Amino acid sequence: MVTLINTAYAQGGNAQGSPGYELLFMVVIFFLIMYFLVIRPQNKRNKEHKALLSSLNKGDEISTSGGVIGKITHVGESFVSVEVQNGVELKIQKQSVSSVLPKGTLNSD
Repeated sequence: MVTLINTAYAQGGNAQGSPGYELLFMVVIFFLIMYFLVIRPQNKRNKEHKALLSSLNKGDEISTSGGVIGKITHVGESFVSVEVQNGVELKIQKQSVSSVLPKGTLNSD
């Protein structure tokens, strides 16, 4: 009976001789794939959005993430005042600005 147990332990052990290198290699490959497909593009978009927010000026025509379009009348540190119609101004957070429209876009509608 003792020989049967010893034989079972010998057969059930790691016969390849490499304790987990394949797993480590797969984890590294998975991380590299995630970095190049998810993390790096997201960081690039965040950097572009920060540059867009820092370049906002009075008179720029913008579009917000909520779909509001208008002309900037005042730029603060965290908020922007946007004129959406003659005499109607909204105060919105800078983070909600999604794009700067080309000049004259509001007049064409």
